[in-house]
Amino acid sequence: MRICCIGGGPAGLYFALLMKKQNPAHEVVVLERNRAGDTFGWGVVFSDQTLAALRAADPQSAAEILDAFNHWDDIAVHIGGETVVSGGHGFCGIGRKQLLSILQRRCMELGVELRYEQDVQDDAGIEADLIIAADGLNSRLRQKYAATYQPDIDLRNCRFVWLGTKKLFDAFTFDFQQTEWGWFQAHAYKFDGETSTFIVETPEAVWQAAGLEQMSKEEGIAFCEKLFAKVLDGHALMSNAAHLRGSAQWIRFPRVVCKTWVHYREPLGLRSAESVPQGERGGSGRPSASANGVAPVVLMGDAAHTAHFSIGSGTKLALEDAIDLARDIAAHEGDLKAALDAYQATRSIEVLRIQNAARNSTEWFENVDRHARLDPQQFAYSLLTRSQRISHENLRLRDARYVGDFERWLARRSGLDATVPPMFTPFKLRELTLKNRVVVSPMAQYSCVDGLPADYHLVHLGARALGGAGLVFAEMTCTSPDARITPGCPGLWNDEQMQGWQRIVENVHQHSSAKIAMQLGHAGPKGSTRVPWHGGEDLPLESGNWPLLAASAQQYLSGISQTAKPMDRADMDRVRDDFVAATQRAAAAGFDWMELHCAHGYLLSSFISPLTNQRQDDYGGSLENRLRYPLEVFRAMRAVWPAERPMSVRISAHDWVPGGTTPEDSVEISAAFKAAGADLIDVSSGQVSKAQKPVYGRMFQTPFSENIRNRVGIATIAVGAISEADHVNSIIASGRADLCAVARPHLANPAWTLTEAARIGYTGPAGLEWPQQYLSGKQQMEREGERQRGAGLAAAEQANKALGV
Repeated sequence: MRICCIGGGPAGLYFALLMKKQNPAHEVVVLERNRAGDTFGWGVVFSDQTLAALRAADPQSAAEILDAFNHWDDIAVHIGGETVVSGGHGFCGIGRKQLLSILQRRCMELGVELRYEQDVQDDAGIEADLIIAADGLNSRLRQKYAATYQPDIDLRNCRFVWLGTKKLFDAFTFDFQQTEWGWFQAHAYKFDGETSTFIVETPEAVWQAAGLEQMSKEEGIAFCEKLFAKVLDGHALMSNAAHLRGSAQWIRFPRVVCKTWVHYREPLGLRSAESVPQGERGGSGRPSASANGVAPVVLMGDAAHTAHFSIGSGTKLALEDAIDLARDIAAHEGDLKAALDAYQATRSIEVLRIQNAARNSTEWFENVDRHARLDPQQFAYSLLTRSQRISHENLRLRDARYVGDFERWLARRSGLDATVPPMFTPFKLRELTLKNRVVVSPMAQYSCVDGLPADYHLVHLGARALGGAGLVFAEMTCTSPDARITPGCPGLWNDEQMQGWQRIVENVHQHSSAKIAMQLGHAGPKGSTRVPWHGGEDLPLESGNWPLLAASAQQYLSGISQTAKPMDRADMDRVRDDFVAATQRAAAAGFDWMELHCAHGYLLSSFISPLTNQRQDDYGGSLENRLRYPLEVFRAMRAVWPAERPMSVRISAHDWVPGGTTPEDSVEISAAFKAAGADLIDVSSGQVSKAQKPVYGRMFQTPFSENIRNRVGIATIAVGAISEADHVNSIIASGRADLCAVARPHLANPAWTLTEAARIGYTGPAGLEWPQQYLSGKQQMEREGERQRGAGLAAAEQANKALGV
């Protein structure tokens, strides 16, 4: 096979040596535009876990790379005059130039042809069976075949400059400096015996305000030296980007995602099937893809994808691309197309996983001003867990002392003198104290007749109250018959319903230490639909429909749903008064907490979202106007709800539709409700439009909660794909929310909180109360949790031995 790698970075060099090692008969050439010794980076970082793949793929180069590594375990975070250190992270640093030299030597040993100062503008003159486009971030081949690759390039908000220093850092060091213009941060680590990488980063607006855009290269470096003088201990900063002038050394990171990684082009010379060597044919004896008249151009490394430097995975991904493609080519016995299909299928999934983590990390560093409002201890924890790849228990495995100290610090803030997992610390709002931070989400059950909660809800909510959660929400309860989503929805528009709820509340209070919350809402344009198991969700009733209301005329399901009537002032007065009456009944029933539902496209949400509010009066147009009626309802409810009891609002922080509500809008929405007397924002998203395109993932809505909590200064509930104690502990500990609402896991297991406590080895007593009738089950569950943790630790130790850690 004739292989041409365009680009002599880690991806191109490593793939070249692997293919030549795999079959010495392969003709492999690497075309690199720079000279052999040129490189414009400083050090690169690997985690310990990356090393096993290098050892397996090519032990010779892996041994040399390992010998050149500088290893460290600690991360040090400097902010506000304090330093927080956490250990056990297992990083390795190596100079980029040294890494390339090792790979270049290994290529030459194996017979790979390296050609330098070959600035390939186009692949038109290259005849090969396989072309690897490893030509970097600004790939010309990716641009040429953009119609095939369909790249999505997102230019991020921060400016950064890649520098070096002779100051040797003992830990991976983050240093944060506040200036009159805003926050700057440095990422620093040692990569050889005499040099460290030193990256300086700041948001674009701060960079411009500081005047760096007008500074020369030398002036910009001097600015950074002065700003970070303390952590540099008087050492200078250095640049090796001699080709850049002025402020061009400051760049914005482009996140690159490609839909497709392989383009098939017509080769210069078509060979007949008979002329193709046997080694290039598939298992059936047929020629490879290129021999059949197509020559694949395959993206690799930064040409295919980028991951922000703050998670140190760019070089890791490039080398793993090379390893996987070489393996797939060997596994498919010369059937090149099948190999390339396998390569794209496996690598695109792994890259997406890393890029999701990198996105979280990138956004964290873009919003340091938000996180800097936390205490230094919590700020550092937030930084360590920013990507959501490192969780609370993962941190404990790395550095149990650090986590234990942090848990004690966090518990003291809640009035406890003990080491307690964050999810089991108490939370006080107004005069109400919750025993822990776990909330059973309001989950529609559609199991009432004429809005009356009866035995089903007594058992359903009672079981979850016994299950250990601090707060149990009733499902969205409707304020009038025409406010229901379905005929099976509960109500609170008459005294009989109030008495049904009172029976449930008294049961919760008598048999558990949980608190119980009422959530009031009005379905608006999403009402008068079937119970989901009676023909499908959101579909209108087959008969007996009631008229619908909304901010503006709309159909939730276009061409299917009823058209809701735009509310006039009389409608608004009636609905407001219905909410007030229901609030009074909830107070009389003894509920501990009240929540107003202003999310998910229901009536009040239809006023807030610009997708559904097209009014031309005082209740439409600007966000201030769109909030006017929901705030009117909220204020009227707050006026009759007991002053000592908390009141929250559920909002959709993101409509996930262009032109809809954005996370930035959600800050203004939350601030308005706070000013009206809200104690907490329950932060959800979506369900306003069927055109939504959410970006799902574990804890995917948590960043919206953090944005509101730390910018508005109001307590929040995080919701969405929170399914483990580890998730809850990480969210609470990092200051991303004050409470975590867990939905579907509570449907599968009413005792989810008790089960998770046993699984992580927490036996109480703080924040955890087992019903005395269930204590024998507690002991058995705790033994099972201990057994599972032991098995997990044994597996982790085995993996570490395999990695040589």
